[in-house]
Amino acid sequence: MPPGKNLADQENKVGPMKKIFILHGWTRSTEKWQQFIRLAKKAGLNPILLRIPGLTKKTNKTWTLSDYVEWLRKILDQENKKAIVVGHSNGGRIAIAFAAKYPKKLEQLVLINSAGIHHNEFPIRLKRLIFRAIAKIGKKTTSSEKLRSLLYKAARETDYKNATARMKKTMASLISVDLTFQLSKITTPTLIIWGKLDKITPLSDGKLMHRLMKNSKLCVIEETGHSPHHTHAKKVSEKILSGIGKS
Repeated sequence: MPPGKNLADQENKVGPMKKIFILHGWTRSTEKWQQFIRLAKKAGLNPILLRIPGLTKKTNKTWTLSDYVEWLRKILDQENKKAIVVGHSNGGRIAIAFAAKYPKKLEQLVLINSAGIHHNEFPIRLKRLIFRAIAKIGKKTTSSEKLRSLLYKAARETDYKNATARMKKTMASLISVDLTFQLSKITTPTLIIWGKLDKITPLSDGKLMHRLMKNSKLCVIEETGHSPHHTHAKKVSEKILSGIGKS
C-alpha cells in the first residue's frame, strides 16, 4: 500500500457499506474477529459474520459439506447481487465448495489460511485414524475417558475434543472431503491470505490453491500463524480492501 494510505483513505474505492460475508473457522466464539470487523466498518464496509450451524449457532443435526454449501446458498439468495465471501480455515473449506458449485453467485472470494486440501502424509493419516478410534470408543467406561484424552492429545485437536458428539461426526465428515480437484473449477477472482507460520493449514496449501486457481492472488503474512485476521487484523483488512474490485 502506498505511503500515507490507510483503510479510511480507500473507502471510496469500494463504495459505502459494501457487504462482505464472513465464514469463521471451527470455533464457538467470534471474539477473534471483532477487531477486524471494527476496522472493516471504519473503512466503509459492511462485514456480516455468519453464525455457522453447530458452532456459533445451535443445530440438532450432523452436517455435511454439501449441507453447509446449501445453507450458504439460501443466505446469499436473499441478496440482489453477487456476494463477496471471506472464509477462514473451515469457513474457507465451505467457501471453496460453494464457489465451485455456485460461481455465478460470487463477486469475489477471500480465503484466509483455508482448509480443504487433503493430505496423505503420515501425521495426517494418523489423525484421521485417531478420529475414527475416538468415535468407536464411545462413552462406556472411565478408562475409555482416559484413553480418549490421550488420543485427543495425540491428534492435537482441542476443537474436536470439546465438540459435541454430533459435531465430532460433522468434523470427521468435513475433513474427509478433498477439495483439491475443485480448485481449478473456480473462476471467481480470489484473494488468498496466509500466515506463513501456520502449523494447522501449512503455507504449502495456500501455494497449491494459488497455483490451481487461475484467477487468484496469494498474499503471505510473514510473522503470523493460523489466524492472521486476529493477530494482524489491520494488515488483513488492508489487503482485503485493496483487493476488492480487482481480479
